[in-house]
Amino acid sequence: MVAEILSLSKARKAKARAVKEQTAAQNRVKFGRTKAERQLEKARDALETQRIDAHRLKPEDSEG
Repeated sequence: MVAEILSLSKARKAKARAVKEQTAAQNRVKFGRTKAERQLEKARDALETQRIDAHRLKPEDSEG
């Protein structure tokens, strides 16, 4: 019976990498959005702003 030699520093680093990867995976699920989703939201915000500005009584550009 021969025991396998294990480097403790490598084991600690491997464990830390695993924990870090697990946290990253959770954050991707929690905060991640696709590029298409971000662009769609930006387009909807621009359209909403345009619609609101179209209903203003006085344009902001004109003075007096």
